[in-house]
This record gives sequence, C-alpha cells and structure tokens, in this order.
Amino acid sequence: MLGKVAAMIDHTLLKADAKKEQIETLCHEAKEYTFASVCVNPTWVKYASELLEGSPVKVCTVIGFPLGANTPETKAFETTNAIENGATEVDMVINIGALKDGNDELVQRDIRAVVDAAQGKALTKVIIETSLLTDEEKVRACQLAIKAGTDFVKTSTGFSTGGATIEDIALMRKTVGPDIGVKASGGVRNADDARNMIEAGATRIGASSGVAIVNGLTSSSDY
Repeated sequence: MLGKVAAMIDHTLLKADAKKEQIETLCHEAKEYTFASVCVNPTWVKYASELLEGSPVKVCTVIGFPLGANTPETKAFETTNAIENGATEVDMVINIGALKDGNDELVQRDIRAVVDAAQGKALTKVIIETSLLTDEEKVRACQLAIKAGTDFVKTSTGFSTGGATIEDIALMRKTVGPDIGVKASGGVRNADDARNMIEAGATRIGASSGVAIVNGLTSSSDY
C-alpha cells in the first residue's frame, strides 16, 4: 500500500528560504522513493529538472503562488516560463477574491490562461484554497476549473489558514466526478492521513512529509 501511496505523492518544498542543498535532497529522495513529482518554486525548476533527468519523477511548480492575486496574463507567462525551464506539471492558485465576489468570468478566464499556456506540454492543477471558501464556493470553484479544462483540482497552498480535510476532498470528488484528479495538500503528515485522503477521493498528495509517510512515521511539517 505504501508503495502505491509513494507514486501519488508530490514531494514538496515551497518555503521561501529553501536552499540549493535542500532541493538536491528533495530530488534525491524523490528518485529513491519514486514519488510522482517534486514540487518546487519556479526559481528551482531548471535545477530540479537537471537533477531528475532520466528518472520517472516529474517536475511540478506553482503559479500565482501563494495568493492567486496575479493577473491571468502574468500567470500565463509564469506557466510558459516554467515549462521552458523543464516543468511538466503546474499548480496554479485561483483568484480567490474574484471567486468570493461572484466574478466567475474572471476566475474561469484566469484558470483558462494557465490551461492554454500548458496545453499539450504540462499537466495543470487548480488550487482553490479551501480554508478560505464556503462549501458553495468550493463547488463553484471546482465547476469553473472543469469548464476551463484543468486536469486536477487541489485543496490548498499550505500557506493559508488551513490544509486539506477529508470532508473537502469528498466534496471536491463529488463535484468533479471520476475523470478529474483531486490533490490533497496541506497537513498530510503520515500514512494514515494519506490513506484517509485517498479513500475520500484524492488521487494525488502534496506533502513535504513524503519520506515520513512512506516509512510509516509522522512529520511535524505543516505542508
């Protein structure tokens, strides 16, 4: 079971003070445990891509992170630049304020800008930041992400007021149906957490605790 879980983990290091040595360790661990990807900030994409060349581990990065308040044009440029540097998966943060204002047109256009920039080159995941949303807003965000053509919806940045919950994963899975991925991120610290998220409908786990998870341990990390 833990081997199966490893293949669903985006091994993550998004802290502002991450150093080169830590990125090297992240990539080494990802290769050792055959995680799905490493998820790093855009400045580290090219380096991670070089370290992981020839391995099955993907390079994932974040777009409009962590607030989602960039313009669609900026997010599209970030996406194109990340792909040029070697990213094959991009996790973008929606315009949360626009969603809460009921400006669904902007939210969908924002997501679509990233989807179009990544089309045929990188898998897209849409971070809706569940801790800041009502259930109605979570559903609407997922629906807009589907209309915009995303591959995944994702719970959290790990940098807001809360992370993934079983209830949110179940709601997101119910909303998107069986054909869209659901990524649980934020607060998944051990194997039990990961299993519970998967049973609720997650198909990918974003965690800095990947090594602890697959070794049956518990990490103190918040992401």
